Amino acid sequence: MTMLIKIGNSQGVRIPKAIIKQAHLENAPLEFEVTAQGLLLKPIQRKPREGWAEAFKEMAASGDDALLIDDGLDLDFDEWTA
Repeated sequence: MTMLIKIGNSQGVRIPKAIIKQAHLENAPLEFEVTAQGLLLKPIQRKPREGWAEAFKEMAASGDDALLIDDGLDLDFDEWTA
């Protein structure tokens, strides 16, 4: 059994290490879901860079993919070889 504890202006729960390991919560970003039974805490299952390709396509389509800072490089892509 555990109790809510005061942490600054908020409250938190101390989760025993064994439970964290069993639930695969070590160093994981967490998602909270309020259910009829209470609060469900689970790791967010994301793959690295998931959704980036679609986001970049949307940025290009809307013209929002311009460089914000000129890096000063003068690249001539025609001279590049594979």
